[in-house]
Amino acid sequence: MVQHILILNAGSSSIKFALFDAAPEPVEHVRGQIEGLGSTPHLEAQRDGRKIADRKLDPREATDHDAALKVVLDVLAQTIGRIAIAAVGHRVVHGGTAFSESIALDEAKLAAIEGLSPLAPLHQPHNLAGIRAAQQSFPDALQVACFDTAFHRSHPWVSDAYALPRELYDQGIRRYGFHGLSYEYVSGCLKQIASRDEQRRVVILHLGNGASMCALRDGQSIASSMGFTALDGLAMGTRCGQLDPGVVLYLMQQKGMSAGAIEDLLYHRSGLKGLSGLSQDMRELEAAGTGEAAQAIDYFVDRIRRELGAMAAVLSGLDSVAFCAGIGEHDVRVREQVCRGFEWLGIELDEARNRAGETVISSDRSRVRVFVIPTNEELMIARHATRLLSTSRQR
Repeated sequence: MVQHILILNAGSSSIKFALFDAAPEPVEHVRGQIEGLGSTPHLEAQRDGRKIADRKLDPREATDHDAALKVVLDVLAQTIGRIAIAAVGHRVVHGGTAFSESIALDEAKLAAIEGLSPLAPLHQPHNLAGIRAAQQSFPDALQVACFDTAFHRSHPWVSDAYALPRELYDQGIRRYGFHGLSYEYVSGCLKQIASRDEQRRVVILHLGNGASMCALRDGQSIASSMGFTALDGLAMGTRCGQLDPGVVLYLMQQKGMSAGAIEDLLYHRSGLKGLSGLSQDMRELEAAGTGEAAQAIDYFVDRIRRELGAMAAVLSGLDSVAFCAGIGEHDVRVREQVCRGFEWLGIELDEARNRAGETVISSDRSRVRVFVIPTNEELMIARHATRLLSTSRQR
């Protein structure tokens, strides 16, 4: 029987999944997601790009991650038939200082990952819930954790530290960076389609409900817009991005807000949603036509442009730019607004190529090549899981 690798990306109210053959280069068969766990669960799934499921679930079918995983397994069984899961690969947002690469899990490592939950309160507990559910369903499978922070452990010290007392850095308060699996995948794609010179100084823009940017030199991360947590940097769907820490002190001291209330404000009620008073969905904001929606988009773009200029300075120039994730891959207007006026840096967009969503959207005259590359974090996780599975079998 063909052995498979199951990929799980567990969020607070969702679980994304993909099924691959356990081959040297994993081959995807099925991908999908269940959203609205515990409230109004909805299942979507595709096989080879063809939709095979799109339906609301009874809330009792998907009350939590354990229940949702059972639904996922039913979908896979109906689609593929009998499946033999050799490994389960999990996206884990925070690896702290301890984990600089993907790992095979045991209880000690799971406990260490759980100890990092305060650094990623929106994500880490749910990543762990997905792992526990998979352990229950596949007790004999290799469980693999792939960290969003691992790709950024090549940062130089100046990109890693805050100007705080040194002992706090030693205790782990530093700039970690996130979306590393996405950056690793896109960087790998650039090695296939860009010239060697175009890979030297690169900025990748991961723009979605969560948004960040990464500066790479010769394929290695040297700076990221995100820092200690996934709150920092660009404005996001509901997260604030860069913020004067004095604002937090003011809210506590003058407004009497608790830590929990501030956490809710910064993580859930800020960003595009807070600025627009309408929605975190860029498509809705572009269609709304209100002044507040336009201002929210303007702010989103302005922070990206500031960060792009800063990263070009860190890199001492720029050879390529790559857009990825939901907004980066699909939003023609945002890409155009980000690139507009950067001719002095060597970026010249081709409007027709941008509207057509081509892989290369810069003009032939542009000194900096601009790419649109759909990211694939699930495939990246599958590759890591395949490597660790092979290693475990050789022992």
